[in-house]
Amino acid sequence: MLFYGVSDIGLKREKNEDYIIIPNENEAIKLFILADGMGGANAGEEASKIAAKTVKDYIKNNFIKIERNKVELEGLVRKAIVEANKKVFSLSREVDKYKGMGTTLIVVLIYRGRMYIGHVGDSRVYRIRQNVFRQITKDHSYVQTLVKEGSITLEEAKVHPQKNILIKAIGAEEKISPDIITKGFVKGDIILICSDGLTNMIDDKYIYEIIMKNVFDIGVACNKLIEAANDNGGLDNVSAIIISN
Repeated sequence: MLFYGVSDIGLKREKNEDYIIIPNENEAIKLFILADGMGGANAGEEASKIAAKTVKDYIKNNFIKIERNKVELEGLVRKAIVEANKKVFSLSREVDKYKGMGTTLIVVLIYRGRMYIGHVGDSRVYRIRQNVFRQITKDHSYVQTLVKEGSITLEEAKVHPQKNILIKAIGAEEKISPDIITKGFVKGDIILICSDGLTNMIDDKYIYEIIMKNVFDIGVACNKLIEAANDNGGLDNVSAIIISN
């Protein structure tokens, strides 16, 4: 397994409110986390960092305590996200400068040929398998609800004026119900985890082309994705993690 991650402030923001965590090569637990924070002052920056670090600590501290089967690993990811939500929510209510803070959150735990994915918000996980590029997660956004209802098309959703409105985020409510998805992770699979600073700037087809052109050097692929987002305006912080099996 090869992996690489990068986060960039973009061209228009004063600070980077994205936060990513990737494992060291010698870490036994292959855990990948991406959070895209929101809120005034330093709140978004803190929300993403707190959520990501809380998840990492919870999973590392409890991984050896569970039976590492599908049910318990899904439960571990879910409980870690719930713990992160509890911490961000509490701080947003107790500390004035953190009032109203929140964050998206993607958690990908890879263990014995499976990916255990936890997801809240509109950051995304994609998979390339046998040259097919597919979005694994579904955005927790207002426009995704409209797409699901059939009110608008996917193409219309991309340019909808309310496309950035989330219906679910870490820290927004006292309780959270994350999406938990388990997928196989087989030889040849390529996984992309990214914030909307990437997907709002370049379309899926171009993302796929960049990755496939640089498939033998995922570090270059990650940096090319960031470069492309900034070339198209760089309106937001942009983060990308690529994992190759």
